[in-house]
Amino acid sequence: VQWTERFFAASGKTVPVDESMMDAVTAVSGTGPAYFFYVIEAMIEAGVAEGLTPEFAFQLSVQTCAGAAKLLAETGRAPEDLRAQVTSPGGTTQRAIETLDAADAKAHWVAAVRAAAARSRELGK
Repeated sequence: VQWTERFFAASGKTVPVDESMMDAVTAVSGTGPAYFFYVIEAMIEAGVAEGLTPEFAFQLSVQTCAGAAKLLAETGRAPEDLRAQVTSPGGTTQRAIETLDAADAKAHWVAAVRAAAARSRELGK
């Protein structure tokens, strides 16, 4: 186990996980990059719809997400705290979050990740 942890640590962080949690790990982390890319796709599409070039919308979206992920990783603060910190009352971010909340976006994301876990369990049978 120690050798395996050292081997995989060469390419990133490792966390020992009980085998019974592997479907959840697959749903959150294994499938996670696709979720991230999906959000960036939407940001790019919205930027283009607002008049940005696809290239500029891509750069803005990727750098914004990279910076946010770095801040989250470096501070260790809860994502909801960081989101609240950058959400000005009555501002643009608040309007965007209200729009997402009205569409129940968070519940849809939770359902999607849980569906991935369910599919992982199905595939494991």
